[in-house]
Amino acid sequence: MPHHGSAPHVASVSEVALFLDLDGAIVPFATEPQAVRASAACRVVLRRALDHLRGRLAVLSGRTIAAVDEVLGGAIHCVAGVDGLQRRTPVGGLVLEPDHESVADATAVLAALARAQPGLLVEGKRSSVAIHYAAAPEVAEAVIETVERLAKSSGLCVQLGKMVAELRTPRPDKGAALSRFMLEAPFLGARPVFIGDDLTNEAAFAAARRLGGVGILVGDARTTLAQGRFATPAAMLSWIMHSLDVGRFDFREAGWAV
Repeated sequence: MPHHGSAPHVASVSEVALFLDLDGAIVPFATEPQAVRASAACRVVLRRALDHLRGRLAVLSGRTIAAVDEVLGGAIHCVAGVDGLQRRTPVGGLVLEPDHESVADATAVLAALARAQPGLLVEGKRSSVAIHYAAAPEVAEAVIETVERLAKSSGLCVQLGKMVAELRTPRPDKGAALSRFMLEAPFLGARPVFIGDDLTNEAAFAAARRLGGVGILVGDARTTLAQGRFATPAAMLSWIMHSLDVGRFDFREAGWAV
């Protein structure tokens, strides 16, 4: 269950910086991630948030920045991709972590596994490689076992998510990406609110709390550093729209007991 904190339970729109995961948080989780596109309603909420927050909005995703742009139609400028290994800064700079020498070999092994097992999808991201098994959940244990074995021999890190296992270049993570955005205008001095769904977001929940902000989980209840929760992306987007309308974010509406 969410952990509750002592930070104020209401924040005005003028003091909040909003950080959003993508899949499972503002767009529904899908077994074929390459087919996902943000709904018209989602894009409306994002445009209004950008305006009301005066640009203090960033997306932190496991996808590459290019893939995030495809899903959102390029609506959000500040994006951290590959769980923090890529970052597009507020002034337009692109910060890319160097490719790890073992990613190519790991990609080849996972691609061979996917060829042998229908339903597996390998997603290469240069500095990491992910294997999605939503369409073949019966092989989840074998996939994770393979990924963990590769991590031990390669020096890559394992990052487990919702029906996906990833081998990634060690650091930075989504928490580091959020912290770096918070050192730059227009985020500097704001109170971070991070919204995400799966285990890849725990570092960002921790970073938001460390900086005096709030983490909000989307999806089923579980043990998490987030302090509130919405059941679905639609419910979360509705809360953001309502908060913009009334000029404040009331975290009690996300189930946060203070």
